[in-house]
Amino acid sequence: MQYRNNTKQRNRFIQGLRSFKDTLPKNIKKIIQKKGHIFSETLNNWKYIVGDDLFKVCYPKSFKNSNKLGVSYLLIMVKRGHEVDLEYSKKQILDKINSYFGYSVVEKIKLVSFDDSKTNVKKSKTNHNATNSRYMNKIIDIKNDKIKKSLIELSKLFKKK
Repeated sequence: MQYRNNTKQRNRFIQGLRSFKDTLPKNIKKIIQKKGHIFSETLNNWKYIVGDDLFKVCYPKSFKNSNKLGVSYLLIMVKRGHEVDLEYSKKQILDKINSYFGYSVVEKIKLVSFDDSKTNVKKSKTNHNATNSRYMNKIIDIKNDKIKKSLIELSKLFKKK
């Protein structure tokens, strides 16, 4: 018999509770080790990296690792009007991130601005009722009175919103 290495299964068996890391497939583990660690550590220490003033107006959105075609960069979302403050402190942020990890992790910082509370979300006017007649008929067909009443009350609350 030939020994066949099954790559879809774990090589070692763990009795009892398994950690989340051990239950993941190998491909996903590689992705998390490459990008996830850097981004999650940056998120956890963001207040230390940028300071209290900039912490209130910006946050990291994503991290792109370097490859043959491009350099590694960190995408930061900034509230509209505070882009200049962050632009002047880019070099300090790069130095703090790279000194935290001990090597040159981020080579570039890209900024994307957003409106905080000024954006208005348009509500669709076509859907006035939260539950249409098809679902209302299904609710009426339910035999348990308590469940039926609670679902009707829930639909009334959605109509108010």
